[in-house]
Amino acid sequence: MTAAKRNRSIDTTIIGAGTLATALAIAFRRSGHRVAAIVSRDNAQSISRARKLAKRVGAHVITLRDAQFATTTTWICVPDDAISEVASRIAVGRDWKRKIAIHCSGALGCDALAPLREVGASVASAHPLMTFVYGSNPELNGVPFGLEGDRDGLVAASAIIRTLGGKPFRVPTELKPVYHLFGFFSSPALVALIAAAQQVGKLAGFDGRKSRQLMGPIVRQTIENCLLGTPQEAFSGPLRRGDIATLRKHLDVLKEQPELLTLYKSLTSIAVQDLPVAYADALKKLIG
Repeated sequence: MTAAKRNRSIDTTIIGAGTLATALAIAFRRSGHRVAAIVSRDNAQSISRARKLAKRVGAHVITLRDAQFATTTTWICVPDDAISEVASRIAVGRDWKRKIAIHCSGALGCDALAPLREVGASVASAHPLMTFVYGSNPELNGVPFGLEGDRDGLVAASAIIRTLGGKPFRVPTELKPVYHLFGFFSSPALVALIAAAQQVGKLAGFDGRKSRQLMGPIVRQTIENCLLGTPQEAFSGPLRRGDIATLRKHLDVLKEQPELLTLYKSLTSIAVQDLPVAYADALKKLIG
């Protein structure tokens, strides 16, 4: 650790012990910061997870009811529908003046932390545009963080994220739901599309593992082509060629698969609108 990093060392408290809280806590520790406490809600499962995470990062474990939040910053890593409730609970009986409270929701603005702002805290939301799943702790180095909040909250959150190697950028409060939808299409919807491909693989006689093995090279290359170039440049296959006969065969296969058929037609419609397809009028007629 460099002297500069030591000089910027931050004491923080993290509420929650799920996948995002885990990634943040590990990133704080690796960056030379101190995680003072992992705060758990009061049920046994939450406490057990908090203990495991606290052991990994050298923190104390305390329940939401008993925590005093003496650190300069507190990160609230709980489900969206619990953020306001948590903020209301911890706003009572603690000193929040000159402190920073940050939640990590992609869809909610800092108004979810209004109870803390009312008792003197500066507030912000900081959402990492990254996927977090159990058993995987992605590095936050290079990860974009969408920020929104009041002036002091934004300044603090941006500075902290930079020390973790993240790349902060501003998201207007009114556009947070749209920003989160962008993230939805970038990851969970992409996973759903791969799951749909796996269902089609089953129709072709492949089990799930075999389907994933077979699709691996083409999926990786397609994503790389899209990101290094543009979706228009990465687009290939029968839609680009205008191969109507092949597309009719696809539709025949999907006659008994209504959900896959709907998805196929929706994706084809998007391709006709935004991508270089041949015989666009014929394709529109084909998909109805």
